Amino acid sequence: MENVKVALADDHVLLRNGLAGLVANLGYTVLFESNNGKDLIGKLEKNGPPDVVLMDISMPEMDGYSTTLWLKFNFPLVKVLALSMYDDENAIIRMLRNGARGYILKDADPVELKRAIDDVIRNGVHYSDLVTGKLLHAVKAEYDGAAAETNLVLSLNEKEIEFLKHASTELTYKEIADIMHVSPRTIDGYRDDLFEKLNIKNRVGLVLFAIKHNIVQL
Repeated sequence: MENVKVALADDHVLLRNGLAGLVANLGYTVLFESNNGKDLIGKLEKNGPPDVVLMDISMPEMDGYSTTLWLKFNFPLVKVLALSMYDDENAIIRMLRNGARGYILKDADPVELKRAIDDVIRNGVHYSDLVTGKLLHAVKAEYDGAAAETNLVLSLNEKEIEFLKHASTELTYKEIADIMHVSPRTIDGYRDDLFEKLNIKNRVGLVLFAIKHNIVQL
């Protein structure tokens, strides 16, 4: 691939220098190296934008998350490829949401690094097996969590839903009992059952649950 300009952002000098040599050996032009996000921004103004930034996450002063987000809004044509030691799902998703076009680990071999750089240049993104697996796991976890909460709502009976609606007002429990034509002890039973069923400890929690699941409208 002809004259692809690459910049490096990593505060570990020895690792960064070694990476710069590897990138050059793979046939790319190393435009500049930087210690952190602030350093990178300063060198962008001096050297112009690269095609790709190999971005570490954990850096002093301005980390990879903030720098990637800054590039997204200020240099949207610069493609960020996260290069990190973290294989944590949250780190991967946060970098992708902030604008990274791909994510690979620092122990990746040169072939994978070259494939990743070429992918973001040609296709705009690089989805490694690592990223795909983590994203699928995150989507499944989010779906499972939503399904579990939906099942909770569906498990509520009419009286419990009516009680939740009244509990989300300024009515006292005694006033709720009068409106629902039941005894205060029955209302206490509704409340305690919902505390246990929804894993909630107080009335404020009941109100928040009712709002979140559109049982009541603000």
